[in-house]
Amino acid sequence: MPSLSPTMSEGQIVQWSKKEGDEVQAGDVICEIQTDKAVVALESDEDGVLAKIFQPEGSGTIKVGKLIAILAEDGEDWKEVANNTVDTSSDSLLTSDSKPELDNAQTSGGSTKGTTINMPALSPTMTEGTIISWNKKEGEKIEAGDVICEIQTDKAVVAMEADDDAILAKILIPENEGGVQIGTMICITVEEGEDWKDVQIPSVGTTDTPTANTNKPPSTEAIVSKVATQVIHVEPIPGVGPASNLRIAQYGINPGSVTSTGPKGIVKEDIMRHINEKNLHPLELKDTKPASLSLEVDTHKETPIVAKNKSKGGDRVNTANYTDIPLTTMRSVIAKRLVQSKQGSPHGYATAECNIDAISKIRKDFFLSGIKISLNDLVIKAASTALQYVPEVNLNVVRNSDGDDFQIMPNVDISVAVATNEGLITPIVKDVPSLTLPGISSTVKDLALRARNGQLKLDEFQGGTFTISNLGMFGINEFTAIINPPQCAILAVGTGTEQVVPHMNGKATQTMMKCTLSFDRRFIDEHMASDFMSTLQRVIEHPEYMNIGAVPIIRRSRAVAQL
Repeated sequence: MPSLSPTMSEGQIVQWSKKEGDEVQAGDVICEIQTDKAVVALESDEDGVLAKIFQPEGSGTIKVGKLIAILAEDGEDWKEVANNTVDTSSDSLLTSDSKPELDNAQTSGGSTKGTTINMPALSPTMTEGTIISWNKKEGEKIEAGDVICEIQTDKAVVAMEADDDAILAKILIPENEGGVQIGTMICITVEEGEDWKDVQIPSVGTTDTPTANTNKPPSTEAIVSKVATQVIHVEPIPGVGPASNLRIAQYGINPGSVTSTGPKGIVKEDIMRHINEKNLHPLELKDTKPASLSLEVDTHKETPIVAKNKSKGGDRVNTANYTDIPLTTMRSVIAKRLVQSKQGSPHGYATAECNIDAISKIRKDFFLSGIKISLNDLVIKAASTALQYVPEVNLNVVRNSDGDDFQIMPNVDISVAVATNEGLITPIVKDVPSLTLPGISSTVKDLALRARNGQLKLDEFQGGTFTISNLGMFGINEFTAIINPPQCAILAVGTGTEQVVPHMNGKATQTMMKCTLSFDRRFIDEHMASDFMSTLQRVIEHPEYMNIGAVPIIRRSRAVAQL
């Protein structure tokens, strides 16, 4: 059961959109969950087969973190996965059920029972986060609404506020420790008046090892468990799934000796049958790793990795070194969403060339009055006007059990692409038609500044009905952009270039700008896209169609006039 809102602690499964044995693709809705806010669709992150449903529809309240279903990998026998998971499902349920309670079996230290605070889900796509800073120290009083800490999500830095009055007793996750999964305990609070120094400290994840059999060799299960919990690098074999690759490395199996029965090659069932037939045991990791071992424990993160080649004379270090820099959480989510957009939304493209001399003159008029307006502000205003004339492009995709559908959005909320050090983010200028040009300009500047500082609120970058990506300021003449789901269109804006045109008095120039619309061909056809682009072209070339507000050119700025 995922945490689908910052305040969600439990949920109810309203409907399963997939049945046991159904194929599931990344992005498919698996089930609909009633949270404390609304009914939210739970989407799959990976391809596979729904092997087992543990919590049927109407099964009542389910705690966050409790096991609700098992997804088998593509190529695996889902029935076998379901049967093998039944006996061990209670172990998974025990961990999630016992998380909120700090009983004697899980605690150490003092006698004061505290309340745990877990890593919340601060965005729909967030799976892990990083605590940037703790705004409260251990022993400090917390009032409802106070910011406890600031968390880096996959989108921005979000402040986590307290729901109740309390005392911060213990911080479990330090600042800048990356990869903290949703639901992980990050701190403990106690009630006012209680001894916060004597709070019980959770010891989740630790196990007591018996001392009587310290010399007994570890069992097969213990070795598999030890290997599975370590971060290992496995040399991938083409056409073999990750689970099969892992077991091939763990058991030192030669893939050529395995009889494959899967539609695409070796599957996990083939590996398990080969292990049973040959009575194989996992290879035990030692300090000095044998040369035949094809997996390597990763004990250092984000360190330069030196490629080595083995020769008769020993290890020879290559002169070409490289540094393995992992993707940030934000860039990983961006990459995943872009792949889903390209695979799930067939992109169509339409390009129009616009004469921007008229809007450039308006921009100059504002400047003469002491107001700086960018060309992008005028494009945002023109696009919002075109969307009012052609509302069939102002769409959002709605996913349901019968497939994707669309709805025309009543408001024109335009997302503007802003590049940050962490990745690209699209803050939203809301209700653009109601804003004047100075209003759009100040809004965009404020959103861009807070986006680069990681200070956007959730509702300031989630949603939107249309996106504009402008690379004209970097000298890019023309490009295509990828649609930003659940939107159905995005406009890629290039730079303005001067062109010589015939003139009755000789030669003249005009500034032309290319705009390319990427649209979801499922819901917007070429005819509708051409209507929008031709309308946008006319609005840009005739800005009197736009409600740009009063142009204060009548009363010029004295400061500008003296320049």
